[in-house]
Amino acid sequence: MSMRVKATIIVIALVAYGVVVPSVSAQQQSAKEKYDNIDVPQPTVPGIFTITGAFVRIAYNSEGWVTLGYRTANDSQGQDWMLIEVGVTIRKPTKNQTLTRDSFWVTLPNGEKLPMASQTEYQKAGYLRALNARGNTVRDSINYFPVEAKQACTMGFFADPTSNMGSISYDQFDISWQRACLGRLFFKVPGGITTGQYWLNVQFAGSEVQAPFRIMTKEQQKFLKKNWKDLKKEHEKFLQQEAEKAKQQQQQQQQQ
Repeated sequence: MSMRVKATIIVIALVAYGVVVPSVSAQQQSAKEKYDNIDVPQPTVPGIFTITGAFVRIAYNSEGWVTLGYRTANDSQGQDWMLIEVGVTIRKPTKNQTLTRDSFWVTLPNGEKLPMASQTEYQKAGYLRALNARGNTVRDSINYFPVEAKQACTMGFFADPTSNMGSISYDQFDISWQRACLGRLFFKVPGGITTGQYWLNVQFAGSEVQAPFRIMTKEQQKFLKKNWKDLKKEHEKFLQQEAEKAKQQQQQQQQQ
């Protein structure tokens, strides 16, 4: 299956040493009260995340970059298998790295860390044909990477011999700042997928990137689908303000 990597210009400067949490507008506050307190997710490590679509997120720091699509996961509430679309690369001039299955895990709303499923578990589940078919129907583009990442590559953790992709799975893949690697990740969720705040965690060589995604109620979905563009604008405005503050602070320190 061919992949076209859509390069986008990074217009928001990275605040490398601080956790960025946007302020909550009056509109967001009203929505929180109406829709069961939708709080702004706060990572536990330094980094930035952006809203690219209703079910698409980008998270990054000075080393790693992660794109995430989770529409299928949100539509699979109550089921014990979660499918998420993921893309990763590293930031220039970071040296080449190798990522393995252990580099990826999901944090559940209760704080439990859930490792990625193995190829054997995936195979025993019948290659999750219905789930994959659903993902093919409702998938969002996650091809959002730094402009340097122009070479496409595949994360081949899961292989389905019934597809045209072949039947070989791999436990690791190599990344560089020129490569944008995409793939589907599967997690078996104890007790089934429930509403709440989840995190996709990716461990790079020197740091961890946390990408937030919320499994929502129907009312929360309606609000987000209607307002995500406004929320994205507000979020990016805040990031730009923080980046400018960081730049000014750096200039002041250099002058001292």
